[in-house]
Amino acid sequence: MENPLLRSGLALAGANKRNQVKNGNDDGVLTALEIAGLDLRSNQLVVLSACETGKGDVKVGDGVYGLRRALVIAGSQTQVLSLWQVDDAATKDLMVKYYQNLQAGQGRHEALRAAQLEMLNSQEYQEPYYWAAFVPSGNWTPLNR
Repeated sequence: MENPLLRSGLALAGANKRNQVKNGNDDGVLTALEIAGLDLRSNQLVVLSACETGKGDVKVGDGVYGLRRALVIAGSQTQVLSLWQVDDAATKDLMVKYYQNLQAGQGRHEALRAAQLEMLNSQEYQEPYYWAAFVPSGNWTPLNR
């Protein structure tokens, strides 16, 4: 049976040309299985702001296998991922606000919530489609500097 961590991954630059690559080890796709093998214990925060990065493969009795689980296995302290397709411009604005809040000393979850509330109260991005896809998990405290 195929490892469920092979069903989630990130397509990196050049992934659409992987059939042309001579080196079979670099196919341009970083799978959740490969991420799980990394040492991310010193990593305080991973933000994957692309579409559906928080989705995974549900295994009865084991939960969801995907990028979040792989990042936790690798040792990252906090993950922020999206649950559905996201709008590019709104996501950029949300992430700028998020990082500004982190820089100001807010906690990792609080900073995202504050950025989302700011989007909710804006004219342009008040619909949840634009900001509610992003969910944090893991350590909620401010980043160590």
